[in-house]
Amino acid sequence: MRYITGAVALGAALVLGTLATTAQAVAAPAQQPTRTGGLYAPTALVLTAGQGESRATATVQRAVTLSCMPGATGSHPNPKAACAQLRAVAGDFNSVTTAASDRMCTKEWNPFVVTADGVWQGKRVSYSYTFANSCAMTDGIGSVFDF
Repeated sequence: MRYITGAVALGAALVLGTLATTAQAVAAPAQQPTRTGGLYAPTALVLTAGQGESRATATVQRAVTLSCMPGATGSHPNPKAACAQLRAVAGDFNSVTTAASDRMCTKEWNPFVVTADGVWQGKRVSYSYTFANSCAMTDGIGSVFDF
């Protein structure tokens, strides 16, 4: 009788232990964050261009997506050139928009705003720049904002 009671107690302990382990194994994936994208830091941007004096008041006329890792993709018309330009300046959008040029433009004030929002090599980006007019914008945008 003593052996039967011990066997029943051992069997119950094994069943309860198995159930507890199974419940933890099922709950574990929901608690762990999932990682996507492989070995590369994420790079995904939304680029816009519009007429107006600031980001808040501009009317967006064009918008594209740009992803540079692991390969250059998105709705940008030339993603490879845009990603290459951003890599060359280490993601510094000021270097892209304020590049020096010899082009002559009028001094009229008809502002255009370009913006970049998203993630560049794992870091959050929120950038905007206002050009004086469309001539200055097409002169200073390089490949990144050329869409």
